[in-house]
Amino acid sequence: MQLMGQDHGVAYDRAKEVKEFEETKAGVKGLVDSGIERLPRFLIHPPESLPNSLAVVADAAATTCFRVPVIDFQGYESPRRTQIVNEIREASETWGFFQMVNHGVPVPLMDNLLEVIREFHEQASEVKKEWYSRDRKTPVRYFCNGDLFVSKAANWRDTLLFDFQDGPLNPQTFPQVCRETVSEYIQHMGKLRESIAGLLSEALGLSTDRFGNLECMKSESMGCHYYPPCPQPDLTFGTTKHSDPSSLTFLLQDNMGGLQVLHRDQWVHINPVPGALVANIGDLMQLITNDKLKSVEHRVLAGRAGPRVSVACLIYPKEKCREYGPLEEFTSTVDPPFYRQTSISEYLAYYRSKGLDGNKALSHFRL
Repeated sequence: MQLMGQDHGVAYDRAKEVKEFEETKAGVKGLVDSGIERLPRFLIHPPESLPNSLAVVADAAATTCFRVPVIDFQGYESPRRTQIVNEIREASETWGFFQMVNHGVPVPLMDNLLEVIREFHEQASEVKKEWYSRDRKTPVRYFCNGDLFVSKAANWRDTLLFDFQDGPLNPQTFPQVCRETVSEYIQHMGKLRESIAGLLSEALGLSTDRFGNLECMKSESMGCHYYPPCPQPDLTFGTTKHSDPSSLTFLLQDNMGGLQVLHRDQWVHINPVPGALVANIGDLMQLITNDKLKSVEHRVLAGRAGPRVSVACLIYPKEKCREYGPLEEFTSTVDPPFYRQTSISEYLAYYRSKGLDGNKALSHFRL
């Protein structure tokens, strides 16, 4: 297959180019393996949307107010709980993001997960093709860009997805290279989301079991992302600007960097911290709290070095059709509900229909 390059003088058929790319089932890793030096046009983003280095605040050189908070969860069931709850509240209200250390997930397990996900994506294309699918009913699948046929420009990223929204999965249905590690890791994610649900409830002045009773943080979907070295990283993104459709997201990232959060109209690096997990507020949590907490936009830069590997665990409600709206605790005659009720099923359908176009899906549900 020969993909059309960047010659804008040649007639460009995006649908044809994307179809040819999709038929390889090799993802962007396949493009790297083929030895490309220039990006196919469908991966090139409009100049006005590309990273502007002048607008990026490097975490290492930034002032304290531009450092994503790091919260130590050691002793969260002890008298330190009050301090931790206060730190979660401040970080969630001002940043929408924070990094967690001493969170209970074994660091060797986290390191091993990153390694086996890298191994999966670096297998021969013929082996990975067995897992390639865009069927959302397939709970374990590999693909490149979930919005490939919707977005105006694709991202430099391949994904192995494990969807637990309908309940536990049989580990025998997982790729063998990562079977045991993924099985163990997802068990820890279940424990962590239960703990954070209680802490987050308290941070909002609610009873510890408020979010637990709402069942808004009872399932998960885990995207295992692979960003190979990019020959022209200044022309594309690893992941376009977006906010997550979840209640909450836990992200495990390697030490390559590239993740940025939009804070006070500036892009701030979330530099990797050894043993840390990144947590961020999702759209559904912003809706439920009536804007008390904000789902903040973030992105991932493409890079010449790599690969970059990350694992995003998106936390969702247990029941897909159950409707959620702003809680009565966050509404009054002075602060009426800002959003209409919606189910995660409806929300995800809209979120996916528009793709990662740089605009928040949440505005579609605003009253």
